[in-house]
Amino acid sequence: MGNSIAVSSKDLSRTAYDHLWMHFTRMSSYENAPVPVIVRGEGTYIYDDRGRRYLDGLAGLFVVQAGHGRAELAEAAAKQAQELAFFPVWSYAHPKAVELAERLAHHAPGDLNKVFFTTGGGEAVETAWKLAKQYHKLTGNPTKYKVISRAVAYHGTPQGALSITGLPALKAPFEPLVPGAHKVPNTNIYRAPSFLDEGSGVSPEAFGRWAADQIEQQILFEGADTVAAVFLEPVQNAGGCFPPPPGYFQRVREICDRYDVLLVSDEVICAFGRLGTMFACDKFGYVPDIITCAKGMTSGYSPIGAAIVSDRIAEPFFRGDNTFLHGYTFGGHPVSAAVALANLDIFEREGLNRHVLDNEGAFHTTLAKLHDLPIVGDVRGNGFFYGIELVKDKATKESFTPQECERLLYGFVSKKLFESGLYCRADDRGDPVIQLAPPLIADQGTFDEIEQIIRGVLTEAWTKI
Repeated sequence: MGNSIAVSSKDLSRTAYDHLWMHFTRMSSYENAPVPVIVRGEGTYIYDDRGRRYLDGLAGLFVVQAGHGRAELAEAAAKQAQELAFFPVWSYAHPKAVELAERLAHHAPGDLNKVFFTTGGGEAVETAWKLAKQYHKLTGNPTKYKVISRAVAYHGTPQGALSITGLPALKAPFEPLVPGAHKVPNTNIYRAPSFLDEGSGVSPEAFGRWAADQIEQQILFEGADTVAAVFLEPVQNAGGCFPPPPGYFQRVREICDRYDVLLVSDEVICAFGRLGTMFACDKFGYVPDIITCAKGMTSGYSPIGAAIVSDRIAEPFFRGDNTFLHGYTFGGHPVSAAVALANLDIFEREGLNRHVLDNEGAFHTTLAKLHDLPIVGDVRGNGFFYGIELVKDKATKESFTPQECERLLYGFVSKKLFESGLYCRADDRGDPVIQLAPPLIADQGTFDEIEQIIRGVLTEAWTKI
């Protein structure tokens, strides 16, 4: 179509089905049903084209940390666009990318001082794997190319990032993928192996040691001279928010150091206040070699991502004619960098990290009330990032079959939550869960509203089993 066509509000839904190919969406479900069209946001709420209000229980997609409708973030974008709308960081710099790189380095732990910008999280993960492989080649270890990640974990959609992802159903349509990606058990203590049970339940410390040791076993099985990096989220997203057991990351750090394997902290979701610290590795007391991040860096007001790299790993790339032959046209975009800087100003001025730390206990306590429902097996998470696992039998932890998930989770729970005024995620990548990650400005009123809506929907869902 050559000419621009104005679309009236009443036609938006139909036009969306006709022309907008939505991401991770079963498009056939909208053939005879309206596509939800979100037209504005304010604070912790979003509004559709019919004027209905919904609590944004997922911060967009773990993104809108500072909340919706922040005029100063929009103004930062407009101001920068007038001054320098675009210039690449290919052999040239521009002020906002320089300022943002310095600021991220300031917040990052240890010697993570080099910032390689991307436009999103999947690209940041792709960057980290490529960088790890070339680093080992430059340091005399050309056979180290493999990566280890965890079962059920999600790390992105590019071919490399998808290979690192531990969700077979997401990968099958695109195989063969990049070789060399291997999986180990994750940190879901609710589903811990029975042989770890000491009689009175699984010790978190023992479980953490066992889970970390599986990484060492995999390194040894593959051959330490072939493994380049380990990719781990501080709190694993897919499967429903698996926090690390005590001591887990300290043990993983020891293992990586022993075998000259890079530790990549994939913080695309967990960074920028989601857990109450700027970078989530600080919350759990470990220093990785690379941090991948994106989403909350701008609170979603403009796209950006980054791989933040330690001086030690960056050093060989800064020698002689060595070059990291990798980049993105829009990486470090001036407008996005300006928005990120303004977003970090909000973090500091309003104390968003402190707000999360002060209120994470109340969020957990409020969600934990749902334990009295027979369909709720586990409530787990950290900061403002939680998963509620649904079960068919609390005593045995029996889960739902794929067919039951299709009927219950997608056929009822997901739709009913939205109809009841809550935008969140009902997900069965792993066991069935409801995932929650409200904007960081959320308070007790927000927590109560989330709990009440979920309680009503799950109470009705139980009657349909």
